[in-house]
Amino acid sequence: MEDFELLTMMLSALVWRKNGGGVTMVTDGAGAAYLRERGLEPLWDGGVTEALDTVPADIDPFLFWAGGKLWALNSIQEPVCMIDTDMIVWRDCRGLENLDIVAAHREELMPDVYPGREHFRMKEGYVFPDWDWGVLPCNTAFLYIKDLEFRDYYVRRSVDFMRNLREDGSVVVPMVFAEQRLLSMCAAEKGKEIHTLLRLDRLRDQSDVTHVWGHKNNLRSDPAVRAEYCGRCVRRLRRDFPEYTELMEGVPELLAHVWGSG
Repeated sequence: MEDFELLTMMLSALVWRKNGGGVTMVTDGAGAAYLRERGLEPLWDGGVTEALDTVPADIDPFLFWAGGKLWALNSIQEPVCMIDTDMIVWRDCRGLENLDIVAAHREELMPDVYPGREHFRMKEGYVFPDWDWGVLPCNTAFLYIKDLEFRDYYVRRSVDFMRNLREDGSVVVPMVFAEQRLLSMCAAEKGKEIHTLLRLDRLRDQSDVTHVWGHKNNLRSDPAVRAEYCGRCVRRLRRDFPEYTELMEGVPELLAHVWGSG
């Protein structure tokens, strides 16, 4: 992980805890070892689990690079909020547990990202259910599902798709279909209402949520932007979570930022 990714992950976990939520990192053995070597395990009061070691071998980890998130949902038998490590939820989310489904925000049906059914080459015997292909997908950097039976159905349908896709020339289309478009179609099929943390027309409003996803290319390509962002994160961590200053200063990737940042 890069410096800005580590700092965002730290804030993501600690801010969630500050707002009253417990948090567990779901990863695999390699991920757990990486975090352990850097002394980062205390960030998660629910610990670090290696449940992703059980992801089936027939799910292509390169084509379905976020498939582990769906497997993580399968590993916890209670309603939970799933949060990407590059998302910081600043608001207190208590009260959302009364809603059917809560996602980060809706996404538009851009044809190069969300093509039609004819795009997918499936293995013989696979048949798409009678889904509504016009419903808007949901960004699942944040996801809460109240009904475990529906959650299991969604994950089962997604895994079934991942196992039956023959091939795809895109590294984006298959994963966002399996994770984001399929969620909305399953919800429409089962009559589940989807709420969002952000409105589609106000995605630049960062007061409730900061999602670094679309900013990563800038952070990687512009050293000044990267330094400014990392500096802000370090100052925020030192101000709001001073008890984790020593932990932060022990992470090799962060040494260039933590010393002399004030």
